[in-house]
Amino acid sequence: MSTQNRSDDLELVRKNLELIISSNNYQLAHEDRELLNSDEMRGVRMLLEINKPEKILEEQNILSTIIVFGGASLTDKSSINNRLELAKNSLTKDPSSSDLQREITRLKNLQSISHYYDSAREFAKIVSRQNQKEHCNSHVIVTGGGPGIMEAANRGAFDADCKSIGLNISLPNEQHPNSFITPGLCFKFNYFALRKFHCGMRSVAAVFFPGGFGTFDELFELLTLRQTGMKTEIPIILFGRDYWSKVINFQFLSDHGLISDEHMNLFQYADSASEAWDIIKQ
Repeated sequence: MSTQNRSDDLELVRKNLELIISSNNYQLAHEDRELLNSDEMRGVRMLLEINKPEKILEEQNILSTIIVFGGASLTDKSSINNRLELAKNSLTKDPSSSDLQREITRLKNLQSISHYYDSAREFAKIVSRQNQKEHCNSHVIVTGGGPGIMEAANRGAFDADCKSIGLNISLPNEQHPNSFITPGLCFKFNYFALRKFHCGMRSVAAVFFPGGFGTFDELFELLTLRQTGMKTEIPIILFGRDYWSKVINFQFLSDHGLISDEHMNLFQYADSASEAWDIIKQ
């Protein structure tokens, strides 16, 4: 019977040390990605998403922001025209396709409101030029960092050689930030709620261009916060009276007692970049 202890086996001890050091459990907690990505650490990840952008925006001396919301599919006219031509070419090869016919109708409708892209770009350019000076970063444009109206607003600030912020979101379908956000001021979020939190943190105004479900979600959350007094009074501007009066009948809600008449004053309409800026300056 051997009297040798396991600890006397130098090769066994060497291998055991290798296993100790290579174990995930030996990592520093903040370097353990498996731990940080676990369900139990969700609170830690949320705290990081609150603190990281806030720390950087403070370092960059971002004093105030203007939020610009709007549809990701509402791109510039030339891009829509290209998509329309492709759809038409496809229809010539398959003229009975109801899906292609529907797509062409939708693209023509989108084409008819593509001027809102130009308006968002112009608005951001006006605001940025009038408010961003050396060592003063007020009324900085902030968007969701994606395509469409978001791109247009970041692009306007870019044209003015001014800063703008992008608050991008991680989605199942990969989405890249647009090319016009100020490097170092584009942040990627995992949680929609914290993205919204940062949208409103420094906001002195919110401008809503035509959009879909995401834009509606952001609009109604902000209106609810204002209605309940949970958000300080800021101008909420619906850009494009024709669009907004068709998609949401606020007067109907008021007439049926679902909102108060005074709640109709929570927002204002604008139909030009200069008009929107004039409302904010008041």
